[in-house]
Amino acid sequence: MLKSLAASLIAFLIVLAAPAQEKWNLLKCVQYAKANNISVKQADLQTRFSDVTYNQSKSAQYPSLNFQNSTGYRFGRSENPATGVLEDNNFLSSSFSLQSGVTLFNWFVKRNTIESNKLANEADKAQVLKVQDDIAINVAVAYLQILLAREQANLTRVQIGTTTEQLNNTRKRVDAGVLPELNAAELEAQLSRDSSNLITAEASVQTFILQMKALLNLDAGAAFDIESPTIDKIFIENLADLQPETVYALALQNLPQNKVIDLRLMSAKKDVDVAKGQMYPSITAFGGIGTSYVNVKRPVVGPGPDKPTDAYVTIGPTTFNVFAPSFVQTGERLTPFGDQLNTNLSESIGIGLSIPIFNGKSARANWERTKLQVRQWELTKELDNQTLKQNIYRAYNEATSSMQLYNADKKSVQTSGRSYEYAQKRYDLNLLSTFELLNSQNNYLRAQIQALYSQYDYIFKMKLLEFYKGQGIRL
Repeated sequence: MLKSLAASLIAFLIVLAAPAQEKWNLLKCVQYAKANNISVKQADLQTRFSDVTYNQSKSAQYPSLNFQNSTGYRFGRSENPATGVLEDNNFLSSSFSLQSGVTLFNWFVKRNTIESNKLANEADKAQVLKVQDDIAINVAVAYLQILLAREQANLTRVQIGTTTEQLNNTRKRVDAGVLPELNAAELEAQLSRDSSNLITAEASVQTFILQMKALLNLDAGAAFDIESPTIDKIFIENLADLQPETVYALALQNLPQNKVIDLRLMSAKKDVDVAKGQMYPSITAFGGIGTSYVNVKRPVVGPGPDKPTDAYVTIGPTTFNVFAPSFVQTGERLTPFGDQLNTNLSESIGIGLSIPIFNGKSARANWERTKLQVRQWELTKELDNQTLKQNIYRAYNEATSSMQLYNADKKSVQTSGRSYEYAQKRYDLNLLSTFELLNSQNNYLRAQIQALYSQYDYIFKMKLLEFYKGQGIRL
């Protein structure tokens, strides 16, 4: 007994010592999703790719510089590089070269390529913001779905409490012989239905929480909960301040999706200039320096004895034989590495001219494709603006309808509540059957649930208009 009591006490103290689970508000959910959602990370990764492309195109305008070296060992019968004679000789050879080239003029192809890549990079950065906005809307929807499911679960709990109280009162009256057993049986059946509805509502809450975790890129098993703000205290702008034309004009200025298309269009126009420049001549300059080394011994030649020739020279009465100098190999020596590099050094410079004459019309076809790409982005922009305007008008019309529906549903809750109150009083006086009481009670519950749906739908439609206006998502 003492052990059991001690274990219970320890468990109780652990629960008290455990920190309360932090609840996330909508702002925290949105900020976390913008930083950790996989779609956002993928868009950010694309930005890094375009960063590399943009930086590489900037570096391409500078001269190139490349060093080359080839080293080999030759054996067997081969030409002696020192004497030019074929002989059996083994030697090591190595060559070095340094080459450089630069484009002097190519009709601004490189400059326009840099501008195109720069605009594409800015478009990718704006695309990240667009994806973040899309994620923010999805997070807001998931957040409101959790709140709605919890409100529905709370209503079901209230319904269970009411049905339980009615069953207890009815059971007493049945036991007293005032009411038949059928009344209690009908209430027990209603209590079972209410309990089933509560299980379904609680399951819906967990389902929407899992959806939120997926948007936040949280582990499905991680502890997570959200704050439950009072729905009636959520700030909503006046519908009169969210006129469609005004919201549309602000959306064109503020939403990143419009900036994405504008930047893509400007980048495509620069691509046209690039493709056009590639159809004209280009001028380049180049230069290089090279040298080589061979570890073969070269013959050392020295003067030898003079040798008579067949030529004679007569001076006066005397004839003299003409002697020619001779040379003999006195030995072999290996030319030092540095001396060979200096002796074999060679330099070159030049100007290159490239004129495209006929290449299967590939350059012209590329130019035509880039012009069509510009037209495609122009149509995309037109379609996107048209879709945006339609979405704003649709959101405004739906917000207007949701507001009217919510006002009507609030009145329905009031009337069905009064009807249920009167039905309860008549039931207590045995003037109403249990079936009629339950029908009135269920009508009241359905009216409350419908009012919740219309209220949350109205709030979301208004928040969507605020988002299009450029105010972001906030509760």
